[in-house]
Formats: sequence, C-alpha cells, structure tokens
Amino acid sequence: MTTAPRRATLEMLGISGARLASLVQVGGLREWREIHSPLDGTTLIGSVPVGTADDMVAATQRARAAQPAWAKTPLRQRCAIASRFRDLVIDNADALLDLVHWENGKSRVNAYEELLDTALTAGYYSVAAPCHLATKVRAGAIPVLTSTRETYRPKGVVGIISPWNYPLTVAVSDAIPALIAGNACVLKPDSTTPFTALAAVELLYQAGLPRDVFQVVTGPGEALGTPLINNVDYLMFTGSTATGRKVAAQASERLIGCSMELGGKNPLLVLADANMEYTVEGAVQACFSTTGQLCVSIERIYVAEQRYAEFCDKFAQRVKAIKLGAGFGWDDADLGPLISTSHLAKVAAHVDDALAKAATLLAGGHARPDLGPTFFEPTVLTGVTEDMALAREETFGPVVSIYSVASDAEAIARANDTEYGLNASVWSSSVCHARKVAAELTAGTININEGYAAAWASHDSPMGGTGISGLGRRHGSDGIVKYCEPRSVAVQRGLLIAPPKWTSRENYARVMNLAARVMHRIPGIVSV
Repeated sequence: MTTAPRRATLEMLGISGARLASLVQVGGLREWREIHSPLDGTTLIGSVPVGTADDMVAATQRARAAQPAWAKTPLRQRCAIASRFRDLVIDNADALLDLVHWENGKSRVNAYEELLDTALTAGYYSVAAPCHLATKVRAGAIPVLTSTRETYRPKGVVGIISPWNYPLTVAVSDAIPALIAGNACVLKPDSTTPFTALAAVELLYQAGLPRDVFQVVTGPGEALGTPLINNVDYLMFTGSTATGRKVAAQASERLIGCSMELGGKNPLLVLADANMEYTVEGAVQACFSTTGQLCVSIERIYVAEQRYAEFCDKFAQRVKAIKLGAGFGWDDADLGPLISTSHLAKVAAHVDDALAKAATLLAGGHARPDLGPTFFEPTVLTGVTEDMALAREETFGPVVSIYSVASDAEAIARANDTEYGLNASVWSSSVCHARKVAAELTAGTININEGYAAAWASHDSPMGGTGISGLGRRHGSDGIVKYCEPRSVAVQRGLLIAPPKWTSRENYARVMNLAARVMHRIPGIVSV
C-alpha cells in the first residue's frame, strides 16, 4: 500500500502535534499513547497523554469555575464565536480533511461530509440560537390576571463522549449548541482519534472561546467515563447501544439528563415504482459511506419482488465498481479501511457466519490485506436468515443484506421488526406513495429518495433514535434547549388563585369549574 506524502497535516493548521497534545487537561507526569493511522497500521500521527480519573475531576472543576462568566457573556458574542469557528473550519478544510483521513482512514469525499456538517451546524446555531433561546410568552393560569413567560438557563457543565467514526463533527457539533446556550463543556474523545477532536477545539479557541470553558481529557473510557458522568450536569453520548445502556444507568443514578445517539440496523425500502438507476446509486452511498461505519448507515434492503432480480443485479455490479484505497486525493478512493483489526474481525465474522449458513454472496466478502491491514471489500448478501448474526446484530461495516418482499405492508413490517429505530430510507418515483410508507416506519429519521444525509443535514429538524437507538435529539430547537433548564416565570395581578374572603369556597369552586369549561375555548387564550 502507498499513500501520498502528506505528513504536514498538523503543521498545516499552524500548530504541531505536541501543541495539540498540550491542550489535553492532565496534571503531572502521565503515560502517553501513540496514535497510529489505520491506513497502514504503522504511521505515527502523534502521542497524547493518558488521563486519569483525577484529571477528569480537575477538568470539570475548571469548567465549572469558568461557566458563570461565560453564561453572562452576551448571547450575540457567543453566537459570533460559533460563526467565526465555521469560517475557520472552511479556511482550514484541506488540513482537517487530511487529518481525518490519517486518523480515521475514511476517504476524502467521506471526510468532507463531516467537515461540511461541522461548518453547517456552527452556522445554523449561530443564527438560530437567539430564536430558540428567546423568552417565550405562554398562556397564564387565569386570563388577564396571570402572565407567564418561559425562560432558559444553561445547565452548567456538559459532558461529551464522542466516537471514532466521526471524529470531527461529533466531537464539536454537539458542543456548539451547548456552548452557545451558556454551558461549559468537557470532552472525552475516543482514544483512537483524539487529534481530530483537538484540532477542532483549537479552532474554537482561535475563534475566541475562553479556554477553560472547553476542557478536553484523553484516555480510555473505562477510566474516564464514570468521573465525567459523576461531575457534570448533563451528558451527550454517541456510541454503541451496549455502552449507552451503562452510560444511561450511571446518569440516572445522579438524576442528570442525557442525550444519546446509539446503534442502528437501518432498513432501506425499494418500492415497486422506484427509479432503478437512481435508487441503486443512492443505495450504494447509503450502505457504504465511511466504509459502513456510520450509525445511520443502511444494513438491510427490502425490494418489491417484481424489481428484486433487477435491483440485485444492478446493485451488485455497482458495488463491485467501488474503489478501495488509501490515497489523499478526491478521486483516489471511494472507501477507506475499517478502523482497527479487531473491528475487521467482527465484520468478517458476520460475513463468514452468514456464508457458512448458506447465504449467497453477490459482491465482496473478503479482507484486502494487499491494500492495508484493515481493508474489507464492500459486501452484498442475499438469503440471510434469522439464525445468522447478520440478520439482527449491527455490523457497522461495509456489509448489506437484500430481501424480496411481496408488498409494501410486508416491507414495512420487516423494516420495523427490530429493537433499533435510528434511520430508514424509502425509494419511489412517487413522493406521495413514499410518504405513506414512511408514515408507517418506526425510526427517528426517515429519508425519501436519499439514504441518510437529507435528514441528518436538515439542521433545523431534530435527529435521533427510537427504541434502543438512543434518547433525546440533536439539531433544531431540541438540540440546544436540551442543554438548558426551562423556567416558568409567572406574574399574578389582582386576585390570588385561591378562594377570596368575600365568597364561600363552594362558590369559588363553582366559578372556577365554569371557567375551566370555557376559557380555553376562547380564541387567543392558549398561546401557540
């Protein structure tokens, strides 16, 4: 395997790897962990300190001390920092794309997805936050006599645990609305991709964010997760469902809120009236972007039986044309490697188990050690049955199974037959037809004639999972208000809401019963 000589990645940002590592909040001498690129398994990107529980506690304390002053900073100034950060991300696009490629392995075009998402998220909240956080007039208890307003206060310190598969956007895009809302943040990035997160945080500092307001501690989740959860006021977690259960249990012990985007076994439905060429191209992107290491990636495809043979043939041929590689150019590769040898082993085990139990291989199915230690071909299978791990377990790799269905009703039923509920996709030449099918699907986001990007990138609309795919939502109003404590401030004029002295309590009850029957039928009484 050969890669282009792009060794100045960190320096292109105007900082060295040592400078980025110095942003990690640790005290005293610590062990250091070397970060190697999955492109070849040997290239050293840099080293970061391995934080301890004491380091995490100290980081949360610094963040808590800095948060009150940050919350008093005018909202327009907090939004302006987010806006400048957006511009810095765009200005440093080449360096950031190189870094994502080195550290995660994804192709340049896939890396660009998360760079663009980072910029768009920052831009969206820099404009929309004042509206989402504005004081809202609500209907009072008694018309005219009671006036009520809803206000928002930051929760305090927000903890963020981010994953390796989207090391740029997930590390900072959840933090941006939290910061704009007036919170301080403490980030624990995944141990395999810390430099991308640190580079993004450095750009936030360059945009004007006070350093103590955003703390970063690197190290293993087993050591740092619990002290983080035990010392913050709210938690944002992105990762596996198995880990999410543990995180949620720890948060519940402290009675703090948490928002989690977890795993998925996401379905794509090809209806009988779908445009086949368009659908095949879209399905390839939906299944194999970021080498399938994407929570909203498609792993199951249900095709109307009259189009099944046609779809399987065209889809398999298109998948066989996908270019694997490790080059830095826009056209050097469509897909990069998997993140690690252990993850490769899991993906290969799912495929091998299915083939051993008589599934049919239409494309791929093999590791590619000639390209690098963790490359695996994009793989298409049919004949997947319930006794195969691939049927229900999340693979989180470049593997998809195709099924024939006799009707829309069967497609819907089989798509919904899962504990997961993160993302779904429907393809049809008739948007009206697709909307009817989409209305019956159980998922937090549903894309029509797109795989995942349309709903994900609609930043004004909430995104998240149902079932075991998560709690809470990112994006839109939900994505910033969740970092706040809503408060109702009510003013009562004239009469108290209690029986007055000049009438009996029984008469008071009769009057209030009548009022309860009629007052919310009066136009303008209930605010909308």
